[in-house]
Amino acid sequence: AKRVVGIEMSDIFFDAQRIVEENGLSSVVTLVRGKCEEVALPSDVDKVDVVISEWMGYMLLYESMLDSVIYARDKWMRPDGVCMPNKCTMLIAGMADDRLGFWDDVYGFKMRTI
Repeated sequence: AKRVVGIEMSDIFFDAQRIVEENGLSSVVTLVRGKCEEVALPSDVDKVDVVISEWMGYMLLYESMLDSVIYARDKWMRPDGVCMPNKCTMLIAGMADDRLGFWDDVYGFKMRTI
């Protein structure tokens, strides 16, 4: 992506900010803290090509944010833009403690903050 704008209300915003800085992406990624219904995009961004959100909350059951995604789509997405994801599937599996090292390198990004 040439430019990424992230909007986040929760305290994970600070972790995301640190991850952006640790990976040298501050010139590409701009983070905005707040609810999408209450914030403005950076002044040099009018419309976006893609709206990506974890609108279903974790486990598809909690924190449904679909109303906020629809708001963001209608306000900021270009007419030929895309919302992602546009469908979801719930899968459940156990996890062993040895998977915690996963955060050291997630597809080449340092995610230790998580």
